[in-house]
Amino acid sequence: MAFLRKINQILLVLLLLLLCVLLHSSLLRASTRPTLSDHWNGVVSAARVPVVSPEVDNVVPVIICASEERIGAAMATINSIYSNTDASVFFYVVTLRDAVKLTRQYIVKTKLKGIKYKILEFNPMVLKGKVKPDSSRPDLLHPLNFVRFYLPLLDINHKRVIYLDDDVIVQGDIKDLFGVQLKPGHAAAFSTDCDLPSTHEMVRSIGMQTNYMGFLDYRKKEVRDLGINPRECSFNPGVFVADISEWKKQKITKQLEKWMEENFRQNIYSSAMAGGVATPPMLIVFHDKYTTLDPLWHVRHLGWSPDARYSESFLQEAHLLHWNGPFKPWSYPAVHLDLWEKWFIPDPSRRFSLVRPESDS
Repeated sequence: MAFLRKINQILLVLLLLLLCVLLHSSLLRASTRPTLSDHWNGVVSAARVPVVSPEVDNVVPVIICASEERIGAAMATINSIYSNTDASVFFYVVTLRDAVKLTRQYIVKTKLKGIKYKILEFNPMVLKGKVKPDSSRPDLLHPLNFVRFYLPLLDINHKRVIYLDDDVIVQGDIKDLFGVQLKPGHAAAFSTDCDLPSTHEMVRSIGMQTNYMGFLDYRKKEVRDLGINPRECSFNPGVFVADISEWKKQKITKQLEKWMEENFRQNIYSSAMAGGVATPPMLIVFHDKYTTLDPLWHVRHLGWSPDARYSESFLQEAHLLHWNGPFKPWSYPAVHLDLWEKWFIPDPSRRFSLVRPESDS
């Protein structure tokens, strides 16, 4: 009998151990499974990168989109950030399903293999019924242009993030941008279009708009009812720091979707007039409700003319350069190519290549 009791005890212990192993395996799968929402499918990179706690004080989370046709641009942005800081930066690279594999290969087969990152997949169906086709600049209607509207739906847990367009080069230390103090009640910090004298000179030379009149159609009652002075300075949403908690609290995403749907019905702005349909909703929702960034953290308009240039001394002082506009530095013609190309990493798949005069047919 004593022998049988001992066997039963051993079997019981083995059974408990087996249950523990099964429970641990189940929990592990749940913790590593991509999270799903109505609009998103988070895809974690398969590269062997350290897992970083999202609330570690010295982690700087940066969100950047990588479209298949402009993937080399996004990688240049990442390289410039990674090379100019000693901070622990975590990159959230957002792309479409067809470009997930290409994005991962670009990272793991180049000098970027040492970065900490996660690849997230954006579902463009979220935009159905909110964006009209427009032939003036179809590139501005790319689904990834609207990722900035949906930050709280990303598979991240950070309370604060930096969002950057892919036509950006960071020359300063990204942790300084991340450290901007947002005013109480503000969900984001942007650069106003009425800041640096050098920017004003550039704007005058290329005839670009820097006020709300240049983005919204004030002939429409819906726009006039906003009560926004058409001469009020606009801001650029290609670079910003966001407080995710405040964003959720104010339901910013719902507000942005409301104005996208309003434009779909009433055509209150157009990509021809506004230089893209992703900017006007941001201008409306964040009107008079944003913190202003140091202007040197967003020196822009480098892509609005193939001829208009900033002084070299001014560009050396700039912490961040933005080639917003149609003349991108990976194409030709464009200005200040050397400042962008020094961070470019050739595509290991050779799908993305630079356009330069000697390659013209």
